[in-house]
Amino acid sequence: MTLLERFARLPTGAKLLLIVSAVLLPIGIALTWIGESGIRQANNALQGRQQDQSRAAAKAIESLIARNALALRVAANGVLSQGPADACARMQRTLSIAPAVAQRFELEGTDGHPLCAVGDVGTTTSLALVAPGSIGVDIAPDMNGIAIRAGVIDGMATAIIPVQELKIAATDAGGSVEGLVLSDGDRQLPVFGAAPGSDRAMTVSEWPLSNGKLIARIGSPRQQIATSDRLVMLLPVLMWVAAALITWVLVSRLLIRPLKRLERAVRDYNPGQSALDLPRKLGPSQEIQELRDAFARAVTRVDQSEREMSGALEGQRRLVREVHNRVKNNLQVVASLLNIHGRSAEAPEARSAYAGISRRVGALSIVHRNHFAEMEENRGISLRPLISELAAELRAGAPEEARGLSIDLDMETVYTTQDAAVAVAFLITEIVEFAMLNAPKDPVELSLRRTSELTARLTLSSQVLNPDVQDEREKVQFERIVGGLAKQLRSSLDRKLGRYSVDLPVFPPD
Repeated sequence: MTLLERFARLPTGAKLLLIVSAVLLPIGIALTWIGESGIRQANNALQGRQQDQSRAAAKAIESLIARNALALRVAANGVLSQGPADACARMQRTLSIAPAVAQRFELEGTDGHPLCAVGDVGTTTSLALVAPGSIGVDIAPDMNGIAIRAGVIDGMATAIIPVQELKIAATDAGGSVEGLVLSDGDRQLPVFGAAPGSDRAMTVSEWPLSNGKLIARIGSPRQQIATSDRLVMLLPVLMWVAAALITWVLVSRLLIRPLKRLERAVRDYNPGQSALDLPRKLGPSQEIQELRDAFARAVTRVDQSEREMSGALEGQRRLVREVHNRVKNNLQVVASLLNIHGRSAEAPEARSAYAGISRRVGALSIVHRNHFAEMEENRGISLRPLISELAAELRAGAPEEARGLSIDLDMETVYTTQDAAVAVAFLITEIVEFAMLNAPKDPVELSLRRTSELTARLTLSSQVLNPDVQDEREKVQFERIVGGLAKQLRSSLDRKLGRYSVDLPVFPPD
């Protein structure tokens, strides 16, 4: 089946949906793809912006740490080179003139023992010692900021960058940063906001600080195209869906439903049993209203034509019945005349000839009578009653020496045509008559069995069908006749010892 044939078999609603889809859907898909590409580009731009903001915040903290580390090392190196006496006061005066530098610090010896301190630095003994010229950056043990330890000749200097300064540096540079956590591998310092990663609406990025000594985990609000914006992008597809639905609803209500109602009314109409009742309201479509009226007019004309044809058919049936009745009566008259002339004949050969002709005319009369019944029922000629009646007729018209001939019947109910019934009747008559004349004491067995949906097998069994000393010329004439009758059935005669069989056409079972 081709694609066009499958399309032609679809309902009207499905056809319209496919047509609308073929027209609008490609446009909607193309526009949706363009919109989706724009959404991806916008999302990528927003993600890049978030990355830039996070990078700026990390760089601001990196710059703050570097500035404090540099100032701390320069100041500590200057004051410790002059001796530890009053070193913190001198270092405080030096750092006070440096912009954005921590003012809380502590000076330690080379062994890490505190020499002096300005402000509350907290516990620093757990911080690692650093060599001169090196910088150590860790989370302050008291979790109040970042501890920067600079190694100089003759000692070390430790300063604390408070959490507040870290927050100011990150927010001033990062813009929309909502969360910041610093980690040195052992401790984590929440600077501000929720912990990055705890909120699904937050994008988390990690940045190494101070040569990887610290890791800054920065959380930014997840920015992407909203669902409403996506719906706006999907308007072409929504347009296709709306157009398809509106088209289907309109066609269904204005066209398909009225046509279905009209179809049901026409389908439920039974000619001769009920009047055609078509619905009066079939929607606003004037064409469907006119179609309904056209149906009504056509059905009226068909009913009138059927009544006229029924009348003519009934007259023809009566005429055929009368013709068949007269033919049947004429055959009975001929059979009666043959019987009268046969009884009045003096020669045995003449009486036998009259009897044979009478039996064949009788067989034809029986077939004709059953054919008349077949015309009344239109199912074909039933072979079972025909053969039963024929057997009774043959026994009644048998010669005196064969009056005791037994004809045993074993038959199924099958139906066949008149031509086949005539050939079957004559075949049975020939074989039974041959048995009457040559073996009147031996019984004749007759069976009829369906062999397939369209064929049945007729079998006649008798001792007279065995090879014997019968008159060879009479046997040749008999074989020629039964062979010819078998050919009329479009079959060949199956001759076996004491049994002749032939296949005949029948109608399929009900």
